[in-house]
Amino acid sequence: MTAHIPSGYPDARPFATASYPGLTGRVVLNTGAGSGIGRAMAHAFARHGARLMLLDIDTAALEQTRAELLQAYPNLEVDTVQASIADDEAVERACAATEARLGRIDILLNNAGISMNKPSLELTPAEWRRAIDIDLSGVFYCAQAAGRRMQRQGGGVILSTASIWGLSSSANRLAYCAAKAGVVSLTKSLAAEWAQHRIRVNAICPGYTHTALMDDLMARGIIDGAELCGKTPMNRLGRPEEMAEAALYLASDAAAFITGHALVSDGGWLANGY
Repeated sequence: MTAHIPSGYPDARPFATASYPGLTGRVVLNTGAGSGIGRAMAHAFARHGARLMLLDIDTAALEQTRAELLQAYPNLEVDTVQASIADDEAVERACAATEARLGRIDILLNNAGISMNKPSLELTPAEWRRAIDIDLSGVFYCAQAAGRRMQRQGGGVILSTASIWGLSSSANRLAYCAAKAGVVSLTKSLAAEWAQHRIRVNAICPGYTHTALMDDLMARGIIDGAELCGKTPMNRLGRPEEMAEAALYLASDAAAFITGHALVSDGGWLANGY
């Protein structure tokens, strides 16, 4: 298969995509599906014939993703649920709804999260709690609620979106770095604990990726896109579709012996010493 990237993306050449027939019919709960990498994952799994439950706090964005998917794949089985992953009771209700409507949860794409960029001495307790509640606690709530169901049904796959900043550090990103490092550690701990239940747990650590959020940050001068590309050995930003391809592989039976792994997709950023 070949995917084509919109001309607005850096390095807009088409790239080859792999095919994973075993994903057909799998039930996927995809958090953060309303935008960015989460929306790209929704498209990727829809292309492989998965059955989707899309979750996001933004109802309008969620419905836009659903409409895009049904336009591209008219026979797709796709449903939506609005929830904040920072609310453990809402997460439990979302998982129960997925099970009730689609029968089970085979794959959790634990993607929802926020970014926070602020000097540490200016970071308020409320901002710290919000970052940890969403980027770490929310990931745990989703993994726990889905994991209980996967254990009962005899297995499953949990894939969380961490970050390069979960493996490194950066000034003015204390809360974000701490939360994403927690996601990496959580991934490894759950992988070791739940392997006996045939549940694989992995993470993806994206580098700087060209999303609408990145466009906004660059437009406001908060991030310098040219500088980021210059520090990346591959001299460009990542694409949401490339992160989705990594998710397809790790969720598929091709990665059946991989668990507890944090896969880096950053164009060489970390290897370059940043």
